Amino acid sequence: MAHSYSIQDPQGQYFITCTVHQWVDIFTRKLYVDILLDSLRFCQQKKGLKIHAWVVMSNHIHLIVSSESENLSNIIRDFKKFTSKQIFKAIKSNTKESRKNWLIWLFTKDNQICFWQSGYHGKQILTQSFFENKLDYIHLNPVRAGFIEKEEEYMYSSCSDYYGTRKGLLELELT
Repeated sequence: MAHSYSIQDPQGQYFITCTVHQWVDIFTRKLYVDILLDSLRFCQQKKGLKIHAWVVMSNHIHLIVSSESENLSNIIRDFKKFTSKQIFKAIKSNTKESRKNWLIWLFTKDNQICFWQSGYHGKQILTQSFFENKLDYIHLNPVRAGFIEKEEEYMYSSCSDYYGTRKGLLELELT
C-alpha cells in the first residue's frame, strides 16, 4: 500500500495527509501547532517547499505541496522527523500538559519516538478539478469536524488566503 502513495514525480504537486500516531488529538494545544507551523516555514525557506493549501486538524494535517529544488519525499521525511522530536520534547517539558505521562508512553516505542503514523498518502494533482476538489476538502475539514461554521474562520488553514479575508499563518503559492 505504501507504494501506491509514493511520490513518482518529485517536481509534481501533491495532496498529502500526515496523521498523528493513534489519531491522538495533540494539535489542540497552540504550543504544538506553533512547532508544526514553524517547521513548515523552515521547509519553505530552506528546503524549497511550496505550500499551495493546508489545514491543521486536531490529529492530522492536510497539505497541497510541491518543490522545485529538493525532492519532495525528502522534505516530508525531514519535516516529520524534526517535528516528531520537537513536539515530543515540548510535551516532556510542558509543565501544563495534563496528558504528559500518557503522551510520552504513547509516543514511545522501543525507546524511539513514534509521533507520526508511517507514510503520508501522497496523491499527485494532475488536473485543476482534482486540485479544486482537494482544496475544498482541506478547507471544509474544520466545518465537517464541527469546529466552526464558516471555513474562512478557521485560523489553522489557508482558507482565509483564498477568500481574501485575512493573511494566513503560512506563505502560499496560490494557483
